[in-house]
This record gives sequence, structure tokens and C-alpha cells, in this order.
Amino acid sequence: MKAYERLLKYVVVRTPSDESSNTSPSSECQFDLARLLEQEMRDLGLSDVHLDEYCYVYGKLPATKGLEDKPAIGFIAHMDTVSDFCDHDIKPVITENYDGGDLALGDSGLILSPNNFEHLENLKGRTLITTDGTTVLGADDKAGIAEILTMVEQLITQQIPHGPICVAFTPDEEVGTGTAHFDIERFGADYAYTLDGSIEGEIQYESFNACKAEFDIKGFSVHPGSSKDTMINASLVAMEINSLLPGMETPRGTEGYEGFYHLTGMSGECAKAHLDYIVRDHDTEFFEARKSTLRLIEKNLNEKWGEGTVTLTITEQYKNMAEIISGCQHLIDNAKTACENAGVAPLMPPIRGGTDGCQLSFKGLPCPNLGTGGYAFHGPYEHITVEGMDKSVAVIIELVKLYAV
Repeated sequence: MKAYERLLKYVVVRTPSDESSNTSPSSECQFDLARLLEQEMRDLGLSDVHLDEYCYVYGKLPATKGLEDKPAIGFIAHMDTVSDFCDHDIKPVITENYDGGDLALGDSGLILSPNNFEHLENLKGRTLITTDGTTVLGADDKAGIAEILTMVEQLITQQIPHGPICVAFTPDEEVGTGTAHFDIERFGADYAYTLDGSIEGEIQYESFNACKAEFDIKGFSVHPGSSKDTMINASLVAMEINSLLPGMETPRGTEGYEGFYHLTGMSGECAKAHLDYIVRDHDTEFFEARKSTLRLIEKNLNEKWGEGTVTLTITEQYKNMAEIISGCQHLIDNAKTACENAGVAPLMPPIRGGTDGCQLSFKGLPCPNLGTGGYAFHGPYEHITVEGMDKSVAVIIELVKLYAV
């Protein structure tokens, strides 16, 4: 089976995770895909296949005879999608021999255009898989799942020599808890790669440092006709908080290694208000400075409006995994060689986000990230190509070969 055929099968199983949930997994629907994958892994002939109570799926491909002493290499992808644009059935659309220009996404009124996505011109002639414009596609990260299992199938059917291979599919990556119950010992790998990146050939090991920041604002609500020097409008204080942050240090105004503050949600009335941010920076010192800025805003506004008006809660999410991967340079060198052997140009941009590999690296499993061939994740413009998926499969097969030498 081709990787894209697997993807088409997986994306119609909706698996949005739920950031407001306190359960693991955060949404029961993720078990629907997990059970499908569990059976498929058994059918492929993987051993030690196990679906646990937290919705993690594990399996192993034993080494070719004589290669049992080679490093055990793991491959990981996540089953959940973002919850945005995922409230009804997903209907993938295939466009063969894409012309590189504007493409209408079903009847949604949305246009996938090179005016917004310059890379589309480079996809001319490929087979494009998109949404109908009303949902996410789910290639993030079901493309990674499809490519891993296609790699496994080709190793078996083509009798490609390999060392021990470990496979795992995780829940809840999109809400930052994808490794909360990951069993590294059961997984069994010495080193691993997540397949959770974008364009084929991506090799990523420099991630953001990341945290979540929440402001709770307590107002003082009285009748507006008699509120002189008395009312504290919580919504206005919330607006003041945001105005005190650097205006250009948002996702729209930053790129590469530049960090940001990103307002992800807000609610408010006179009596109370709430702001949700995510905070990111590759540089550890700059990251700590960003958190200090938030704390200073809390301090100054409480001095201005009264103690207890503003409460800041910072929740750490993940750290820059370059700190760990720098001690395992072979992971990067072999990935670059694998790309070259597969005829794919290696690309090494910093991750402007995070993967399960960030947290796994700090838990003792060094785990850089590889591209899957997808683009424009987390929204209705998400797309991927059949050819990009094939190239991504070729890369990880070459990677397996290198670790079998």
C-alpha cells in the first residue's frame, strides 16, 4: 500500500484532542484510530503490538538475522489533530497533475493560492491532497503514521536488512501532553525520530523553549452611572496587558530563531476577564526574559489597580531539544546522508513549534524530527503531495539502512 492510501484511510477518522480535558487521552475519539492502527500493525507482522489504557500504540519489527546488535531505532508519530476546523466529517480531495496555480477548495469559497503559499509553484505536476476547505486535513500528523507503516511494509516485502525497529503512535501531541504516559522502556529504542515536520527532507533538532501563560483579571463592577474612581473594568485591564507586550513580537512578525508572544484566547466582561498566551523562544536567556516581562506586567498592574487584580499563571511546556541532540550528532549526520541517498535535499530549519521529541529527548530518548511532505498545518489550507510522502518514506528507509551497517 502506498503512503498516501494509508493517509486517506486515517484522515477520515476524526481525532481532535481537547485542551480543556483533564483525562488521558484528552478525547476518546483518538482510540478509534488507535484500534485501527493496532490491527494494521498486527496484520503487517509487527511483534509486541500493544495499545495501552492511555491510547499509546507500540510495536516492534525484530532485526534481520545477524543484525540484532545494531542500535534499536524508533519512529514516532501522533494520532491527534488540532480541534480547530475539525467539528464535522473530513473529506480529502485529490488533484492530479496540479498546475501550480490557484485551487478552489471545494465549495467553501477558499482558494489555495501561491499568492499566500509561495511553495505551491514548486508542487506543479504533483498529485495534491487537500481538504474541501471546511476542515483540517489531518496530515499533521497522520502523514507521519502512514509513512512509518509504509516503511515497515517495504522493509518486510522487499527484505531490506535492518536492525531492531521500534514504532509508537501517541495521543495528545497537539495539546502538549503527548509524552505524559509514554513508556520509553516498552518502546525499546536507543534513539528515535518523530515524523511530524513539514516538507520532505526537513531535519529538525532546534526547537523552541515553550510555556503557556494565563492572565486572570478580577474587576470591580458597579453601576456605570456612579462608578467614578471606583469601577475597575476587567476587560479594559486585559486590553492594557496586551498593549504592554511588544507589538511586533507575534507569530506574524517573527521568523527563524525569533521568539514571540501569541494570544490564543480571550474572554471578558466588566467583572472578570481571561487571556491565554503561548510564549516561545529558541534562546534560553531570551525565553526567561519573556517570562520576566509577563511577571513585571502582573506586578505593575497590581500596583496600579490593586493587589489581586491580575493573576499570572505560567505553565512550562517543553525545552529546546538541541541541548540533548548536540550530544548525538550521528542522528543528524545520518539523517542528512539518508536524504542525499534518497535524492532529497536535506533542510535544517529550526522548529517554530515543538514535537513529542522535545520532551522525549529530555526524558532520555534523543529524538529529532523529520519532514512528512505536508504544508499549512492547523487549518483548512492544509495540504500534502503523494510524491512528497513517497520521498519521506524513501528517506526513513535509507536511514534504517545506515543504522544496519
